[in-house]
Amino acid sequence: MNAPKKRGLPKPLPDGFTLTDTVKKKWRLGKILGQGGFGLIYYASNNIASPVSADTDFVVKVEYLENGPLFSELSFYMRAAKPESIQKWIRSRKLDHLGIPKYWGSGQAEYNGLRYRFMVMERLGTDLQKISERNGGRFKKATVLRVGQILVEILEYIHENEYVHADIKASNLMLSHRNPQELYLVDYGLARRYSIDGVQKDYKENPKKGHNGTIEYTSLDAHKGVAPSRRGDIQILGFCLLHWLCGSLPWDNDLKNPVKVMEAKAILMDKLPESVQQLSVSGVSTAEVAALLLYVRSLGFQDKPDYQRLKQILSTGAKEKLDFSVPHGVGEKSMSKVPDTPIRGKRTAKGRGFPKAKTAAMELVDDEEEDDDEEEENKFKQVSSCNRRGPPTPQKSDRVQRSLRPRATAVRTYKEDDSCDDDDEEEEEEEAKSKPIDARYLRGPPQGKRGRPKKL
Repeated sequence: MNAPKKRGLPKPLPDGFTLTDTVKKKWRLGKILGQGGFGLIYYASNNIASPVSADTDFVVKVEYLENGPLFSELSFYMRAAKPESIQKWIRSRKLDHLGIPKYWGSGQAEYNGLRYRFMVMERLGTDLQKISERNGGRFKKATVLRVGQILVEILEYIHENEYVHADIKASNLMLSHRNPQELYLVDYGLARRYSIDGVQKDYKENPKKGHNGTIEYTSLDAHKGVAPSRRGDIQILGFCLLHWLCGSLPWDNDLKNPVKVMEAKAILMDKLPESVQQLSVSGVSTAEVAALLLYVRSLGFQDKPDYQRLKQILSTGAKEKLDFSVPHGVGEKSMSKVPDTPIRGKRTAKGRGFPKAKTAAMELVDDEEEDDDEEEENKFKQVSSCNRRGPPTPQKSDRVQRSLRPRATAVRTYKEDDSCDDDDEEEEEEEAKSKPIDARYLRGPPQGKRGRPKKL
């Protein structure tokens, strides 16, 4: 028999098949509950004498023995997520709950000449991706911020045990089977050790490993093939929060081109906080997410995040409950058009979401770049009469009016240092000013090639 594809889904095991884990405990499989990238998930029970009930508290994840993701996940649980370690952390931090699924056992099995690896886990409920799709990609702001705080608590535990998750997204967030107010971060197949016995990995770019993770949310470090880091996890979280607030991301139309996605993320990070604030929709401010990403930008590759500060940035002043009902404005057009780049896209006075005063979240971030409020207000003043519909009319000025036709610009690529961009733009403007003005546009309405007024 030919060996199965290393990365393929495993052939299903029969209903009622019995597995024996490494401590000789037996588990009976039920029907298939779902599937991941490379594995199948079954209902399971520790009562092998009876069929598995649909109300069971256990599931089993099964992959081919040759596959890597389940091996990585088991390594994480063996080293960093033992039940006694989690309980000790919960007591020391005075938490009600820590959202890491409980591990019950693991082992290997063989069926019809094929070898399998399995892991028994606590059964969970629905994932946030399904809820997100029902809600038009969005959640209520209070819920988004509360989810962010819960994830910061989970990430702090993971990071303190020398691991990073590296794949935070809605489909990897699941509610408890018994308590819908408990949220879990699942799937540690991409989890990696950023530090071994206190010695952290160095920053090193590797194009061959570039763009690893889920393209919508993966960090800029991961785009460049750098090993996963704590700051990378927090940046991924920030992109997720932005998506859940707005229902989309500025790079959604470029997901098949990882380089363009990387460039768009780099621009968004360079232009903070305005690049995030302008994406506000339905009157919902994104100031807290802008503050979080600003903090990420200040972190070095090996820096330890200030988790308490992150929770304060995402605080609403009260411990909100998780409310996944449809947010206000869903069904309407949340974003009339996703801008090609976060800072130069179309904005409206209503949609830009600039706070009238600095919010508590923004005060927690030492922003080195002062906002030019007057300049921003001028962008949204009433359109001059000479630019309204109809032929342009001359203004009372000594300067010759420039053509309103858009200037073609080259596609911007991400570089570590974009300090020369402003100089390049000034050179382009000076070059454009020095070119002679077509005679058709010097006086009166624009003229056609044969002297007749041009149809507008």
